[in-house]
Amino acid sequence: MKRPRLLPLVIAILVLSLALMGCGIVNPTVRLLTDPTATATPRTVERIVVVTATPQAREAAPSAPRPAATAAPPITLNIAPGADVETQLLEAIYQKVNPSVVYIENLTAVSRTGRSTTQALPESSGSGFVWDAQGHIVTNNHVVRGADRVQVTFSDGIVLPAQIVGTDADSDLAVIRVDPSLIKLTPVEQGSIAEVKVGQRAIAIGNPFGLVGTMTSGIVSAIGRSIPSDPNQAVSFNIPQVIQTDAAVNPGNSGGPLLNARGQVIGVNTQIVSSSGSSSGVGFAVPINIVQRAIPAIIKEGRYRHAYLGITGQTYSPAWAEALGFPKDARGAYVSLVVSGGPAAQAGLRSAASDTQVILGMGTSGPVYLQKGGDLITAIDGQPVTRFDDLLVYLESFKSPGDEVKLTVLRAGEGQKLITLRLGERPSRTQ
Repeated sequence: MKRPRLLPLVIAILVLSLALMGCGIVNPTVRLLTDPTATATPRTVERIVVVTATPQAREAAPSAPRPAATAAPPITLNIAPGADVETQLLEAIYQKVNPSVVYIENLTAVSRTGRSTTQALPESSGSGFVWDAQGHIVTNNHVVRGADRVQVTFSDGIVLPAQIVGTDADSDLAVIRVDPSLIKLTPVEQGSIAEVKVGQRAIAIGNPFGLVGTMTSGIVSAIGRSIPSDPNQAVSFNIPQVIQTDAAVNPGNSGGPLLNARGQVIGVNTQIVSSSGSSSGVGFAVPINIVQRAIPAIIKEGRYRHAYLGITGQTYSPAWAEALGFPKDARGAYVSLVVSGGPAAQAGLRSAASDTQVILGMGTSGPVYLQKGGDLITAIDGQPVTRFDDLLVYLESFKSPGDEVKLTVLRAGEGQKLITLRLGERPSRTQ
């Protein structure tokens, strides 16, 4: 007679237990994981860091098409409870990319006194990375400049001779090639410049001071920098959209990849700013969008042809409004010089012609004055121009010699004009 009375009590206890488990108060799984006698099972974590362009960035991006980036598979890590995710992520990136990174020696033939033969000796060294399965390797122009022979050492110690396929001094890029039948090649995965943002992780793998296979880590410190392609020359064209990083980059890192958190190449390390000649936390990399345009052309033709306007100038300042006769709220690229016979000259662009009272700086012979009379470029193909670099970025990203562009300009005393211009090819300079 007492057994039926126990049934409601048993049912109530079961219902309460299920409710507690649903609320997370009772959790048998947690007990198993915290059991000191149990073996911890590694958990799989996918896409530890996913770098994506924000909707705002997508809307602000130019409407012209960008080079397609290689699809990025997730980096999958097996991480045990309590493990350092950052460390394992860096380890995974190194294992993924280091086989693609090479040590490059620039060998110059020199005569030995008292000998009738010449011997190739290392002139300089740097880094590079495998671009494709056909044996093409990307590096800096300045790494292989002047080489009689080039020698490549892979991560497994195999040393192969390489031929210089072509170079481009204006982007400081070069392509060399090894015989693909002699070694198993691991091409890099390419990233996208549209996804690069300040604060994101940046990783460099290269051979600083000849220390092969060195990895350093930091962040993207700035984007959109413009640096001279050869700081050792008094005059050189600028490389736009350069990526700045505080990942340690030293002599010997030149030509090596700058990577994102997926192990994708986002740039080619090229220069540093330093008073000592070694890393001071300011390194620069040629952005991947320029690499993606230049390298296929260098492989095909041995060179890359840059689009050319034939002007020099600077970013317009509202402080110049009265002196130049432009509105204070105007923005654009002020044309100080139009190269004689160049595309801009043929299209009728005007350069500055006479001094104003505005001093821009001090030169070796005295004050340098702002000149008036030049056109102010406010847009190119409908894309707003607010800095002089905007012109270079647009041309380097989307245009080639022979293409036609439409420039919106302000001309003092005449108002706004639309000028159609056919782009030329940038004059070549010493490699």
